[in-house]
Amino acid sequence: MRRPLGALVCVGSLAALSTPVAAAHAAAAPQDTCRVQVSAPTVTAGKIQVIGSRAGCDDTAVLRIRIKQAKRGPDRTVKSGARRGGDVQLTLNARCSTTPRTYYAVVTDYRGHTAVSPAARLSCAPTTPAPTPTPSPTASPTATPTVKPTATPTTPAPNPTGGTVGTAEENEVVRLTNIERQKGGCGPLKHDPQLNKAAHDHSATQAARNQMTHQFPGGPDFVQRIRNAGFTGGSAFAENVAWNQRTPDAVVAAWMKSPGHRANIMNCKYNLIGAGMVKNTKGEPYWTQVFVAR
Repeated sequence: MRRPLGALVCVGSLAALSTPVAAAHAAAAPQDTCRVQVSAPTVTAGKIQVIGSRAGCDDTAVLRIRIKQAKRGPDRTVKSGARRGGDVQLTLNARCSTTPRTYYAVVTDYRGHTAVSPAARLSCAPTTPAPTPTPSPTASPTATPTVKPTATPTTPAPNPTGGTVGTAEENEVVRLTNIERQKGGCGPLKHDPQLNKAAHDHSATQAARNQMTHQFPGGPDFVQRIRNAGFTGGSAFAENVAWNQRTPDAVVAAWMKSPGHRANIMNCKYNLIGAGMVKNTKGEPYWTQVFVAR
C-alpha cells in the first residue's frame, strides 16, 4: 500500500517535498535515446523524395514512411515503404505531378516513435533547358525595293578586320555592324571564313526557296549549319536574317531598328561574325548574319 507523502519526512510541506522527489525519479529512469526522423519532401530526378531514419535504438523494429498529399478531406497516402532494423535508414520516392501540390511525410517504428516532416509544395513541370543557342526573333525588314537590283560581285573584297573574306557587300555589312558596336562600347567582330560560308550558304538556300527563315523543315538549325561549315568551339551563338533590303546600309539600319536583331549586334560577348548575301532570280537579296563568342 502506497504511503502518503507526509509520512516520508518529519518536517516540510507537501509542495516543498514533491519537487525533489519528482526530479530524483526522472534522473533514475533509463534514458530513451531511440528516435526517428524524416526529411521534408523534395523533388529529385523527377521524383518526390523523402529520407527517414531510426537511430540510437537497442531493439529491432520496422521503420515505415508514408508520403502524404495534403488535400480537402482526409489526406492521401501517395507512397508507403518500410524497412526492418535497429539503426536503419530508408529513402522513399513517389511519382510527381506536373500540378503543384502539397506533400509531407510521416515516419514511425511501431515502438512509440513517430515524426512528421514539414510540408512542401512541389511540382515536376517540365523546365526549359538552358539553350544551346536559340535564334533571334524571326521578324525581319521587308521594305519595298526602290533601287534597281545590281549583280552580286563574285570577287572577294578585303576584310576590314583582317584577311580576305566574303564579297564586298558582305564585308560592308561587317564594317557597318562594327561601327554600331563601337557606338555601344563593344569590340569589333572579326569576319571568320567558316562563319562567312555558313551565312552565305543559308542566304543561298533562302534565295533558292524564296523564303526567309532561320530553319527549314527537316533541315539543320543555325548552330548545326555553323558546325557543317567546319567551325569548332564557341560558347554562344546567334543569327539575324533579312529579305529584300537592297544595300548593306539598309539592312544594317533595319536590323538596328528591330530590338531582337539589335540585341544580337550589340552583344559584346560575340567576337566573330559571318555575313552572307545571295539574291534570288528576281534580284531580291537574302541576308544572313551569324555571331559567335570564342
